[in-house]
Order: sequence, then C-alpha cells, then structure tokens
Amino acid sequence: MSKRRIGVYPGTFDPITNGHLDIIQRASRMLDTLVVGVARNAGKGPLFSTDERLQMVREEVAALDKNGCVIEVRAFDTLLMHFAIENNASVIIRGLRAVSDFEYEFQMAGMNARLNPKIETMFLMASERHQFISSRFVKEIGRLGGDITQFVSPRVNKHLAERFALDDDISKRMQTLKQ
Repeated sequence: MSKRRIGVYPGTFDPITNGHLDIIQRASRMLDTLVVGVARNAGKGPLFSTDERLQMVREEVAALDKNGCVIEVRAFDTLLMHFAIENNASVIIRGLRAVSDFEYEFQMAGMNARLNPKIETMFLMASERHQFISSRFVKEIGRLGGDITQFVSPRVNKHLAERFALDDDISKRMQTLKQ
C-alpha cells in the first residue's frame, strides 16, 4: 500500500482569485488530499471575514475538476508548520507569480525546513495568464469600479460587488451623519 500524499496550500484568499484556483487544480494532480488553509490573519485587515473567505473558497473548490484528489478547506491561526503537522501533510504548496515572490518564499521555505525537515515545500509557478493576479490588485481595481471578471470567478465577483456596494452605502451614511 502506498503512502497517501497530503499537502497544505495556505493563504489569506481575500478574495480567492483565478490564480489561486490554478495552483489548487494543478496541486490536485500530484496529491491524494489537499488542505486549503485559510489564514485568519486579522492583522492584515482582510476585506472579508474568515467565515466569508472559507465560504468563497469552498464554493470555488466545489466547481473545480479535482483530479481524484480530496480537497478540504479549513481555517487556521497557528504557525503554518503546526497546521501542516495537524493535517498529516508531507508537503506545503506555495505559488510563485514573479521573481519578486521568490526571495520571500525561499526564506520562508528555509525557516519551515528548520522547523520540520520532514515536510517539503513545493513551489508551483503561476500559469502565464495568472502571473500578475494578486488579491490586493483585484480588490483595488474592483473598489474603483474596474472590470475584474478576468481575475476572479463570477461567484467571487458577485461577493466583491456586494461588499463594495455595502462599503459605499456605509460611507455615504457616515458623510450624512457628519453634516
């Protein structure tokens, strides 16, 4: 009997983009189980709550061709290495978009290897059409009324549009109260 290959793909996913989905789908070809770890990261000031991000990631994963891989979505607020160990992972999946990502990811992989040399870090280069997509840019473009439909799924686009409409409504109310 062969050993099951379990991987963890961590991120904030605020929101999940087509680039993230590309990495998830490609990782699913190499693993038996992939745990998508949604980091709570309150310090980053996410646009969406952890529960909202979990819901979005689960919706997106449900629509993917999983290549026979079991994909689970879980929140975490621990050290990544602890999360990987809790999930019996032997590999951490990291996506690279550009050379600028490499230095940070290389340092993190080195630290993780020191914490637990039994868990490997696997880097997947973003597909050419997804190399420039970042959640930060998607939020900025969407907030300013730009078209983000090529960067996120229709479901995520709808979540973003609703959030930006709510934020605009709250902002208008605050202006009215100040007057």
